[in-house]
Amino acid sequence: MRYRTSIIIAALAALLALPGCKLVKNEDLAKAKTEGGAQAGSDAAAFDPDKMARQMWGTKIVPYLEAKAGPFADVRSLIAESPDDAGKRFGYREKPEGMPWTIATRFEGRIVAANTASRAATVDVDIDGDGVADAVVQIGPVIRGTALRDGLDFISFNAFTNQIDYAQFAKSLNTLMAQTTLAKLPREDLNGRQISVIGVFALDKPGDKPLVTPAVATLGDKAS
Repeated sequence: MRYRTSIIIAALAALLALPGCKLVKNEDLAKAKTEGGAQAGSDAAAFDPDKMARQMWGTKIVPYLEAKAGPFADVRSLIAESPDDAGKRFGYREKPEGMPWTIATRFEGRIVAANTASRAATVDVDIDGDGVADAVVQIGPVIRGTALRDGLDFISFNAFTNQIDYAQFAKSLNTLMAQTTLAKLPREDLNGRQISVIGVFALDKPGDKPLVTPAVATLGDKAS
């Protein structure tokens, strides 16, 4: 027994003599793991999609869409000829294949129907003056889709840590736009009013009326 104890003591002494080695208590190890986890999560905690959206909205996003947006008649005509050509001229998609183009457009027209029972409210807009809706415009406050984010050629998925951050930024853009662009728009007595829009839509089905998410929207008077 004494011989076995001597071996254990000698082994411990040899271990402690190794350069850089030390014994760590269980509670110290648990504390280190906790602190390390908090440190590892600091980068994620520092990501603020709302702040990022606010900083870019007026300085980059709106000016970019104002410059990129094509007149609706030109956009619609080119889509009928070649959706890819329309996308290359008036839109953007991050991946060359497998994703729809997001098209930027501008137009003025008359509201021929208002769908405001839902919080994801929309208005149908006649752009060419024939009395029939050519586009559907989201007026919120709930905004569907990620077109605002997807239409920006300076926003890449690879710039975000993960899919969650990427999705949160899209949500922040929609929320900010609804608060700044759409909050001042009324929800009553919209039919017949003029509306001016600069916005984006996903080119999922080229033959369908586009669902436009506005970046800029201004209401005018009713037709006399």
